[in-house]
Amino acid sequence: MAVSSSSFLSTPSLTNSKSTISFTSSISPSLHRIAFHSTTPTTSHRRIMTVRSKIREIFMPALSSTMTEGKIVSWIKTEGEKLSKGESVVVVESDKADMDVETFYDGYLAAIVVGEGESAPVGAAIGLLAETESEIEEAKSKAASNSKSPPAPEITQPSPPVVVTGPRKTVATPYAKKLAKQHKVNIESISGSGPFGRVTASDVEAAAGIASPPPPSPALKCTPATAKAKTTTTTITSLPTLLPDSSIVPFTTMQSAVSKNMMESLTVPTFRVGYPVNTDALDALYEKVKPKGVTMTALLAKAVGMALAQHPVVNASCKDGKSFSYNSNINIAVAVAINGGLITPVLPDADKLDLYLLSQKWKELVGKARSKQLQPHEYNSGTFTLSNLGMFGVDRFDAILPPGQGAIMAVGASKPTVVADKDGFFSVKNTMLVNVTADHRIVYGADLAAFLQTFAKIIENPDSLTL
Repeated sequence: MAVSSSSFLSTPSLTNSKSTISFTSSISPSLHRIAFHSTTPTTSHRRIMTVRSKIREIFMPALSSTMTEGKIVSWIKTEGEKLSKGESVVVVESDKADMDVETFYDGYLAAIVVGEGESAPVGAAIGLLAETESEIEEAKSKAASNSKSPPAPEITQPSPPVVVTGPRKTVATPYAKKLAKQHKVNIESISGSGPFGRVTASDVEAAAGIASPPPPSPALKCTPATAKAKTTTTTITSLPTLLPDSSIVPFTTMQSAVSKNMMESLTVPTFRVGYPVNTDALDALYEKVKPKGVTMTALLAKAVGMALAQHPVVNASCKDGKSFSYNSNINIAVAVAINGGLITPVLPDADKLDLYLLSQKWKELVGKARSKQLQPHEYNSGTFTLSNLGMFGVDRFDAILPPGQGAIMAVGASKPTVVADKDGFFSVKNTMLVNVTADHRIVYGADLAAFLQTFAKIIENPDSLTL
C-alpha cells in the first residue's frame, strides 16, 4: 500500500426539479443562500431559497505535471462506506508511482465509476460522493445513467459502382473514356467513385465485368490523389503477421510515460562527448567509506554536483526552444531500473549535501522507487541526470537526454587500462569512460569539455568529496 497521498477536488451536482435549483460548487458543501426576484408579474415579493450541495464527483487527480491519464490500482473504500475528511479513498497509478488519494469532504462513497485496473483521463469522474446516506441511491442512478454510452455512429462502406439511368452530364478521366470506348460501355450510365463523382478507369472495368471491386479488407487501399488516372497499380501489403506463439503486451502507465518522453527527446538537437577518468583514488576512497554506508552512486552524484557548480550552463534547461534558464539548485536525477520500467529519483542540492546524508537519502529514495511510493517532486525535479551501468560490466554507452534538462552523463565500468604518462612511461591504471549527451541549443562543445575536465579532477583527487 502506498503511503504518499494527494487530494482530489469534487464538484457537487443537483438534478433539475421543481423544488431545487441546479447549483455547482467546488469549494465546500456548506449551505448557499441565493436571493432573487421572481419574474412573474403576480408575485413581487422577494424570495430567499437555500440550496444544499448533494452529490459530488470524485475526479481523477493530476499527480504530476506530465500525467494525462491515471489507472485505478485499488479502491480502499467500498460503495456505501462512510468517509471522513482526509481519509484515503483510492490508490491511483500515475506515470511514475502509486499514490493514495484522499477526500476533502465527509460523506459516503455512493458509486464507483471507474473500477480497479481501469484507466481514466485526468479530470474525469471516477466515483461519486454523497453527502448523506439517503442520497446514495440517487448517486447510483446518476452513475448508471452516465455509464450508458450513446450508440456508435454507423460507418457507411463505399459501395461499388452501379449503373444508373437518366440523362446527366458525366465527368470522366481520359483513360476511363478510352476504356469505355474499347469495351463498348456507355460511360453516361456509370456512377463514378472518383472525386466529385468522376468516373475512373476502375469504374469502367467494373461496369464492363473485367474487374470486380475488391472485397473489404483491413489492409490499406490507395485512393486517387488527383483527377488524372494512374496507369500503374500500387500494391500496399498488410503489416507482417505475428510469429507463432507470440503475443501483444500493452504498455503499462510507466512504460507509456517513458515512451512519450523518449519520443519528445528526439526533437532536441544533441551531441555527445566522451572522457576517460582515472579512478584509482576514487576506488581507494570508496573502500574506506563503504563500511559507513556510502554508495558509489552517492560519490558520483556528489562529484557531478560539485562540477556543475563550476559550470552552471551544463545545469541549465531549455523547454520552449526560445530561451533557457539557469537552475538555482543542482538536483541530480539518477536512473534506476525497477520492475516494469525506469524511474529517476532526484538527489536535491547534491553539491551542498554531506556525502553521508546524500547516501542515506539515496537509499531511502531507492526503497520508495521500488515500492512505487515516490512523490512527484522526488522524481520530476532533476536538473541533470546520471546513468550508471558500470556495475553490469558495461564499459561505455550513450544515454538519451531527458526532456527539459541540459545534459545526462552515462558512466561505464572502471577497468584496468594501460596508459602512458607525459614522459612516455607505461603503467596500468583503473579507468572509466563517461559519455555526456547535451542539448546543443544551450551547451556547446567547449562548455562540455571544460565540465568533464573539472569532473575528472574531482574524481582523481576525491578528498573534497568528504568535506
